[in-house]
Amino acid sequence: MADIRIDVRYETCPVPLVEMRKAVRRAEPGDIIEIAGTHPASQKEIPMAVEALGLELLAVEGTPDAWTIRIRR
Repeated sequence: MADIRIDVRYETCPVPLVEMRKAVRRAEPGDIIEIAGTHPASQKEIPMAVEALGLELLAVEGTPDAWTIRIRR
């Protein structure tokens, strides 16, 4: 099991979502993916994508302007 960290701060849509999906493809089952971002819309879009992909949403922390999302593949 590994942790994958993605820094998409100051990136706008669709970059955070695209980078999250890339990380999911390279992750093994059980891996934790942590995404740090600043784009408010992505803070809402990423959890929706996590649900649609059947992944586990562990945490959404921070404010709309500076957030961290953790998911488990």
